[in-house]
Amino acid sequence: MAFSSNRTDSDELQEQHEINVTPFIDVMLVLLIIFMVAAPLATVSVPVKLPAVAAPTQPKSDVPTYLTLQQDLTLILGEGDKINQQNLAQALKQHGIETQQQILIRADSKVEYGQFMALMNQLTKAGYSQVALVGLEHETDVAQ
Repeated sequence: MAFSSNRTDSDELQEQHEINVTPFIDVMLVLLIIFMVAAPLATVSVPVKLPAVAAPTQPKSDVPTYLTLQQDLTLILGEGDKINQQNLAQALKQHGIETQQQILIRADSKVEYGQFMALMNQLTKAGYSQVALVGLEHETDVAQ
């Protein structure tokens, strides 16, 4: 609180109802200067001349490859091709799915965890390392 030095007839000091913003502005200016000095130091750019790549670029597939594991443990590739789980690697190669291609797995919520992991292990052994899991978005209730 600040007090006015103008004295009146009474002995009480009157309060001034003004906020002193000068210290606040000083602090903000110091912070601004610190950030202006520190920002160029935070971005490190190392000049490097990268070599050219001779390998052709791999085309990206617009249509994702879905592998569905149903509740009765049947596997369905894409829109409806049933696959035998024992011959999974051969069936994927027959359908033209390469090991670099991403496979999206959709599994029923009632499938046991062990069965799901067996499918994941088969894909890994076959050389398919780009595997992603598909789930529902914005689901508020979790199935038990």
